[in-house]
Amino acid sequence: MRWITREHAKVDRIACPWLIRRFVDRDAEFVYRPANTDWAAVDDGIVFDVPGCELGHHGAECSFDAILHKYELTDPALVELGNIVRAADTSDKSWAPEGRGLEAIADGFRRIAKDDHDNIAKQFPVYDALYAYCQTRVQKPA
Repeated sequence: MRWITREHAKVDRIACPWLIRRFVDRDAEFVYRPANTDWAAVDDGIVFDVPGCELGHHGAECSFDAILHKYELTDPALVELGNIVRAADTSDKSWAPEGRGLEAIADGFRRIAKDDHDNIAKQFPVYDALYAYCQTRVQKPA
């Protein structure tokens, strides 16, 4: 399936492709379009993280949360990772202290990546590592 969003990704537009590729659609193709695209007219894929779309920001939640809900992803480590992504991607940093660091890392990657696809390639290992970190955090002691 083709997944479509705005170009110049930073946090949510990299975290969401990671989530989609790892847990929703292993063969996902990601397309980045200019912000001034008529998103309501897009009919060649699933739109995410653009204003007014189903898989976008709603209230205090970011697009990562919307994907967790839509695809019923309830893994506690993913929920924990969602807190970090939300803290990095929204103005409310209280969701997770790691959010500030993720925001800085994402901004740095965006600045050194040659395009959004290069940015994904560079950042997916960060999300793999954060997911492993979250898995450890949510494990109950034996």
